[in-house]
Amino acid sequence: MPSPSPITRRQFVATTAAAAMASPLIIPSVSWGAAGVRRPRPSGRLNLGFIGIGVMNRDHLHRFLDIPEVQVQAVCDVDTTRREAAKKMVDDKYSAAAAAAGCAAYNDYRGLLERKDIDAVAIATPDHWHAIIVIEACKAKKDIYCEKPLSLKIHEAKAMIDAVRKHDRVFQTGSQQRTEYDGKFRTACEYVRSGRIGKVLTVHVGVGGPSKWCDLPEESMEPNLDWDRWLGPAPMRPYNSILSPRGVHNHYPLWRNYREYSGGTMTDMGAHHFDIAQWGLDMDTSGPVEVRPALDGDRTVGVRYVYANGVEMTHGGPSGTTFIGTKGMIQVDRDKLVSIPEGILKEPLGDNDVHLPKFSDHHANWLECVKSRQRCICDVEVGARSVTVCHLGNLVYWNNRALKWDPKNWNFGNDREANGWMDYQRREGYALPEA
Repeated sequence: MPSPSPITRRQFVATTAAAAMASPLIIPSVSWGAAGVRRPRPSGRLNLGFIGIGVMNRDHLHRFLDIPEVQVQAVCDVDTTRREAAKKMVDDKYSAAAAAAGCAAYNDYRGLLERKDIDAVAIATPDHWHAIIVIEACKAKKDIYCEKPLSLKIHEAKAMIDAVRKHDRVFQTGSQQRTEYDGKFRTACEYVRSGRIGKVLTVHVGVGGPSKWCDLPEESMEPNLDWDRWLGPAPMRPYNSILSPRGVHNHYPLWRNYREYSGGTMTDMGAHHFDIAQWGLDMDTSGPVEVRPALDGDRTVGVRYVYANGVEMTHGGPSGTTFIGTKGMIQVDRDKLVSIPEGILKEPLGDNDVHLPKFSDHHANWLECVKSRQRCICDVEVGARSVTVCHLGNLVYWNNRALKWDPKNWNFGNDREANGWMDYQRREGYALPEA
């Protein structure tokens, strides 16, 4: 478990966060095809496909179905019940609105990506599938919204950047803390980057720990589930409903606790809160250069990251992200934005201070960037860099040793053992595609 931080919640007094400024959503009567070429579409709508219909993509689906400028054309899931429920949701919505056609439903994402009439996709599968589908979507010239944490391994994170850049795709990572929650996280980062707490000394990120190897017992198979395809690149193992819950469920499945599929809470919530740490430190295109274990005997109980500028970051402390500087501190989480002294956040930022992009809707930002061909607030590199910070911490927990990281070259230098941890052997038939 992470080592405790000397910071306690009682040290903080609540203040009011600045409200986020909404951006208008404008989608003209065109669609976006290969290499960003715009072509007329009679409907005037952007055509979307959804891959993986669990809790997160059902939420995204609900939101996009309420946007008149968007048409959902297809859904994909390896579970027949979830797939058909999503199709019905789409058909019922458009039938009620007299909006035409019928939603296609796929068991295999490749059938969806082959469709020329689909402009963009929303991906919310378990983490171990993200990289394969993202790279194939780039090759199919689809713009992409992909949930965090972006990858299972560091190599996959870099491979996704390369694919998105090569095929000139618009990519949004589902790290909604940069846009939503009343602008609390954006405001915290603006004040930190504007020097309001002085020189940043340390950052504390309070999230859970790493994942473990899967040890779940076998259960009777869920009917109409393509279990082989759910496992995909992961090793073959018997079905268990904790990994793929039966039917249309309303909870976040605990496949995220197992190393074959995810990095635990370290990557799940860490992809949110370490992302804010990276944003506040102006490290969206970089990262730490060293990661050290805090040991209790031969067991790692905490992780400390070191950046090239001397800032240190620890995995541990109050929930969320806490920045500590020479003149004070700012703590931010989804339900709070506070500072010591209180006056730090009460003094408005000036024209010459740092002002980060203001959006109150993550989905609208993506759709606007699909139109403009600009990079989203959580572009692929943002998501890749943030999840890599999480992966580095997990590698320290799992291997009980310090690591030297080269964020420019995406490797551990001459450390052959550590470089071998950046990727894994995928199951036959599920190789990571070349971009």
